[in-house]
Amino acid sequence: MAQQAITLKIAGKSYSLNIEREKEEVYRLAEREVNNYLAAIKQNNFKNWTDQDYLSMAALKFAIALVDMRQSREVGDDDVKHLGRLGEEIDAYLNTLKG
Repeated sequence: MAQQAITLKIAGKSYSLNIEREKEEVYRLAEREVNNYLAAIKQNNFKNWTDQDYLSMAALKFAIALVDMRQSREVGDDDVKHLGRLGEEIDAYLNTLKG
């Protein structure tokens, strides 16, 4: 896969990265998401908070979202397995009606 050099600016600081060319849009959207969230929480003007504090809270927010997504996906897998078992039971029942 072709690599591409890009620069992202997060919390006013520039970061140079080499990424897969096809993923540039994802990186740009993520950059925008982080900066938008930082701007929103900075409006609260927490006393004695540094940029590191705001960045830490942004990292926590996105980590919580990731954990929530993983947990909801796990629940979905259990539901799919349960539906599969129910489907097998229905098939078995219908097969007894044929005989």
